[in-house]
Amino acid sequence: MDQPVDKSEAVEIQPVAVLDLLMSFLRLGASSFGGGMTGWTHREIVERRRWLTDNEFLQTLTIAQIMPGANPVNLAVYIGLKLAGLRGAAVALFGMIMPAFLAILALSFTYQQLRSYPEAQAVLRGLACVGIASSLTMGIKTARRLKAQVLPIGIAVGVFLTVGVLRWPLVLVVVGAIPLSVAAALWLERKKNRG
Repeated sequence: MDQPVDKSEAVEIQPVAVLDLLMSFLRLGASSFGGGMTGWTHREIVERRRWLTDNEFLQTLTIAQIMPGANPVNLAVYIGLKLAGLRGAAVALFGMIMPAFLAILALSFTYQQLRSYPEAQAVLRGLACVGIASSLTMGIKTARRLKAQVLPIGIAVGVFLTVGVLRWPLVLVVVGAIPLSVAAALWLERKKNRG
């Protein structure tokens, strides 16, 4: 029996105007920060603009996370490259970094003036909570989109436990998880093709 074709995977990515890409990433760079950036990027690129499907975004996010460097910047560069080539990658990088760069300059100056006040520490703790909540939200959204299969879920839980609970070095855990994940994906693909 033929398997139904997932139309979201079959859609060809349409080129995006560089100016539109710049405006989107300037808005992203100016309106979000820290761990919540992935959730905001998903909302802008997939839900609002519909430039990528959920599946394409998850693939892009996976590549961005295994590359060295900051995940939001990697994600911006790779999305820009996918949507508008090298110019798109450069524009997305600029749009993502410039607002944060200017905000960091302004905040560091302000923090130097206000760091002795307890209210400043309370604001920073509140901002940390927002970043954690945004990361959890994106994790839950991503988990809902993945097919419920024991092996991938087991690998994800294993990585979470070894890094988050046991405090093993992230790089070593990822290096160990990559071949295991590839082997699991190949095994699941073969199993799907057989029956």
